[in-house]
Amino acid sequence: MFVIHKQGILFGGLTVCLSLSTHFSSSYSARPPPNPHPSPVFICPVLPSFLPSLHPHQDGSRAGRERKKTVSFSCSLSEKKISSAADCIHSMVEGSELKKIRTNSRVYQRYYLLDTGLQALCWEPSKKESDKARIFLASVREVRTGRNTETFRTSGVYEQISEDCAFSIIYGEMYESLDLVANSAEVANIWVTGLRYLMQYGKHAVDMLASSQDSLRLCWLEQLFSSAADSHSQGNVEEGIHLQSAVGLIQSVNPGVSIKDHTENKKATGKNERVTKPEFIEVFHDFCTRPEIYFLLVQFSSNKEFLDTQDLMRFLEAEQGMAQVSEETSLKLIQSHEPSKKGREQRYLSLDGFTSYLTSAECHLFDREHDTVCQDMSQPLSHYYISSSHNTYLIEDQFKGPSDISGYIRALKMGCRCVEVDVWDGPDDEPVVCAGPTLSPPLSLRCVLEAIGRFAFVASEYPLIICIENHCSLLQQKVMYQHLVRILGERLYTDPPDERDSYLPSPHALRHRILIKGKKLGPGSDGGDGGVSEEDEGAEMWTGLVGNEKDMSQKSLLSTFQLLKELSDLVILCHSVRFTDFTTSSKSQKPWEMCSFHESLALRLASESPGDFVNHNKHFLSRVFPKPMRVDSSNMNPQDLWKCGCQIVSMNFQTAGLMMDLNTAWFRQNGNCGYVLRPAIMRQEVSYFSADTRDTVPGVSPQLLHVKVISGQNLPKPRGSGAKGDVVDPYVYVEIHGIPADCTERRTRTVTQNGDNPIFDESFEFQINLPELAMVRFVVLDDDFIGDEFIGQYTIPLECLQPGYRHVPLQFLTGEELPHAKLFVHVALTNRRGGGKPHKRGLSVRKARKGRDYTALRDLGIRAVDEVFKMAAPLLREATDLRENMQNSVAVFRELCGVSAVGNLMRCVLALSSRVSGPEGMPLLLFDLRDYYPTLEPQGPLPDVLRRVVSTYEMMVQASRAVNELSDGIYDRILHIQTTAMEFHEKLDNLAAKEGLKGRKVSRALESFSWNITILKGQTDLLQHAKAEVQENIKQVRDAALTGNLAKESLGVRRVRSQTRGQSQDDTPII
Repeated sequence: MFVIHKQGILFGGLTVCLSLSTHFSSSYSARPPPNPHPSPVFICPVLPSFLPSLHPHQDGSRAGRERKKTVSFSCSLSEKKISSAADCIHSMVEGSELKKIRTNSRVYQRYYLLDTGLQALCWEPSKKESDKARIFLASVREVRTGRNTETFRTSGVYEQISEDCAFSIIYGEMYESLDLVANSAEVANIWVTGLRYLMQYGKHAVDMLASSQDSLRLCWLEQLFSSAADSHSQGNVEEGIHLQSAVGLIQSVNPGVSIKDHTENKKATGKNERVTKPEFIEVFHDFCTRPEIYFLLVQFSSNKEFLDTQDLMRFLEAEQGMAQVSEETSLKLIQSHEPSKKGREQRYLSLDGFTSYLTSAECHLFDREHDTVCQDMSQPLSHYYISSSHNTYLIEDQFKGPSDISGYIRALKMGCRCVEVDVWDGPDDEPVVCAGPTLSPPLSLRCVLEAIGRFAFVASEYPLIICIENHCSLLQQKVMYQHLVRILGERLYTDPPDERDSYLPSPHALRHRILIKGKKLGPGSDGGDGGVSEEDEGAEMWTGLVGNEKDMSQKSLLSTFQLLKELSDLVILCHSVRFTDFTTSSKSQKPWEMCSFHESLALRLASESPGDFVNHNKHFLSRVFPKPMRVDSSNMNPQDLWKCGCQIVSMNFQTAGLMMDLNTAWFRQNGNCGYVLRPAIMRQEVSYFSADTRDTVPGVSPQLLHVKVISGQNLPKPRGSGAKGDVVDPYVYVEIHGIPADCTERRTRTVTQNGDNPIFDESFEFQINLPELAMVRFVVLDDDFIGDEFIGQYTIPLECLQPGYRHVPLQFLTGEELPHAKLFVHVALTNRRGGGKPHKRGLSVRKARKGRDYTALRDLGIRAVDEVFKMAAPLLREATDLRENMQNSVAVFRELCGVSAVGNLMRCVLALSSRVSGPEGMPLLLFDLRDYYPTLEPQGPLPDVLRRVVSTYEMMVQASRAVNELSDGIYDRILHIQTTAMEFHEKLDNLAAKEGLKGRKVSRALESFSWNITILKGQTDLLQHAKAEVQENIKQVRDAALTGNLAKESLGVRRVRSQTRGQSQDDTPII
């Protein structure tokens, strides 16, 4: 026994505050209160000592079943953390309040418990006799998680039931179901884990529980403790090690340990400071276990206390979305993360090893493929979003905040590719950089250019645009020109554009080049200096502060200045011109000419002419800067402009918050190089897209994003907050940012007084209509009646999400990571393709409907063109039917397998393997893998539910075969119609005139043409992805049949992994 004088020790992600008088013991005891009315003694099997709480209470009731710990904590947990099957079964014997769901939508509150003989599930109260109000575990066929039975799906309270709290017990010869809802996800996990364990080991369960106590973790901790004692020469191991050594030991295993030294209290108590091995192990068991990870482990380990290589392969494929998984992959992972030597030797991954893997960089939510440039960089410059800074020299507000060279250095290091330089006349004939006549101190232009020259290509090799806002006299313009040429030298791009070019060069072609954006003398300047209009922003800055926005543009129109010819000649690809209207731009603007819009004008154009704005930005660069009234350097929402295709949205990098979170996260998706390829629908020459759409996008298949917020770890008190002491009441917002149709948010419940390891266990579903422009943001707040305070956030583009179980590192408002603060989540994308990474996405899910919606083509009013498009109508219906028949059949098969919508076909087949056992353990169903399409063959008489599984599987195979065999022909015919229609594109105006169309009717005809082409292009893309999905489904069925031992062994079929996901039907079958 000893006294701890430390607080705030972090064990396995949970901060443990130990009281100064805490006493440790290595055992637990169950001390029920005395019963004045004892019942007859119940004879039960002799249970092992590790499970003392399984001994029944004297009266056999649940009353007074208390478990008293001889260990006490200053923030004591009411229950021991679940870290083994024994803990689950102990909880089941004590019983739980569960809700029973009936087919008539009625809900019954019952108390369910496991009898102490571990043979039957009982409940009370019940109208049945006590011997009938029970289900014998020997009759249980399957324990199914979620709302995945017919009773749940047809219940009138389906939407009110949490997916994470629901589970079903399938039992009896007729596969009846007992459908239950727990009060929390943790209680549901306890019952599912315990029941599956008892099903797995049957009458040997007690012996298995006893042997499991000699676990990998126990061996590892004993070795860890003994090594620490030996290394510190602390004498007899039995006497323990010094407290400080124990603390250091925990710190070496868990880097997030937080320790506060209470030296004065330690001296006052005068107790021994040595920690014994049993005491150390017990504390580790209690506080280094994350129950949510334990439940996940046993789900994939066939109820073992560890994962073997096959279990791990199944987890990596079925949940983590990994391709090319082999046994070597599992072994490498085990060797990297398993802490115990015994586990590594036996090729097992223990709970601690599994936790290490899930908290490692490999399980980060952000896909590390995006840490490097991964997009096509050979397209025209106008096809990319470009990271841009506004008034880069400012590091605070616009009016009186300081200016500093560090503003440029910081922005360039963050991957910014467009910086702003406002140049004014300075003293001693040296130009200066400042925001005009404000209180912000000026910077030397020479120093600014030297900083830009030094850091221009540190973070990115792609072109840097310098927006020069020139307000200098001709004399100082000469000095400016000299500085630019001397400092930036050959990196300045000076090759004149080709008049025949329709687009700008690509970022790849402009690597390591600096582009000057500014005003340029017109052709009538006679080869000398000349007058041009005042630059867009600099002259407006002061006007905007003292005037109003209506006057701003008018004053800018009247202002002109003299421009040095040599400076004009440096402006090549970014010639700044004034915007008049979209019609004028489409007729006269050159690809190397660009318009700058202040925020208010850009938002008005986005609202009034969203389609025209998108089309304008297919050919020309557009730059949007904050309105001058943002004196506090606040930021506009970049998504409002990105959805219109605006490439350069200038942000105040010095101002943290939601808008900069979106901007910073957005440009991470392409190696943080400052360039992100815009969605295809915004780049195609002929396409229809409206930026303000609040519905599905034509030609783009929506996706469903499933997010389960499981838990949090080490959530700190908000900065500067002291209202509630150290107490944190966290909750989580999940926000979707994108086009208007996608913007939404959902929140979890509040977990009171727990920032160490709050369990949320809440699932959300979002429909994403334009995945390429969507972002997900996790925000953690502290619930406070005065006002909720910010704890941390993490923002990520949808395209960068890794599916499966992931940890989310939380960040401060300023972007730095919060030490050891994370969210644990599960993510899945379903319902159509996932942006070029099909192996990372879930499978399509859409329930069958009586009526089916078909996207209609529009009439142009031009007879020749309409006749061509009419030929496509039946093909579009056929293509839609092919895809949706396949998707619906997959969804029905998934439902019969008892798998939720986020599960893929591998999960479906693996779920079947646990419920098709017949007499003597032989499976009633087996897959024949000799053909390209595996067949599911009965091995004897089948109950009705399994006959339905077989018939549904056959329907799925039939629908999949149709996609494989017919999609190519339909694809070719639609593509031919699309090509034929495009031949009319250049002639549309003349054809419309011949038909007598004028004015608005011509515009509508052109819009309808773009709509139809977009629909045809979208359908061909969807057909290609449907075929790839079928091939992925077939591969998953094969792999799962072999993993789940449901393949005919006599066929000599061997498992071949690592097949290319896009393998066609004509390729060699995967056998």
